[in-house]
Amino acid sequence: MQQFFNLFIDFARQGVGAIFRFVQAIWMWAVDQVGKLLQQPFQDWHPWKLVVLTIIAFGVGWYLYKAIWELWDAGAKILAALATLMAVLIKTLPQVLIAGLIALAGVWLLSTIDFNEMRRPSFMHTGPGDREDRVDRSDRWGWDRCDRSRDRC
Repeated sequence: MQQFFNLFIDFARQGVGAIFRFVQAIWMWAVDQVGKLLQQPFQDWHPWKLVVLTIIAFGVGWYLYKAIWELWDAGAKILAALATLMAVLIKTLPQVLIAGLIALAGVWLLSTIDFNEMRRPSFMHTGPGDREDRVDRSDRWGWDRCDRSRDRC
């Protein structure tokens, strides 16, 4: 189970890493293009070129504003999701602790109890001598009072 969990975490980490590398490449390309736009020698340009440059600058500014606003909104949602995740992790601690204690008790029980020493119900007796030993029906719950195959009572 631990190996599967580690494999899943590695797969998720590689997927997220690939997404972030792709996003980084797009952002670096876009920043490079905006930098090239700002380095243009626009001081001696014709007024129509300045109008086009102003429209381009407005478009770049508008889309950068939208991107920044979406990043801000996503950041707020991420913080809210992290707070919710932490609350759920803390809320489920008692259930996880109880499940661990039950598993611990089960391991202890299975490792310390010897089921060969326990009396068995009469319907679980098998073997050639067990059928004749069932004459005593005074026990109303079906448990044998003594184990005649081992001569103990």
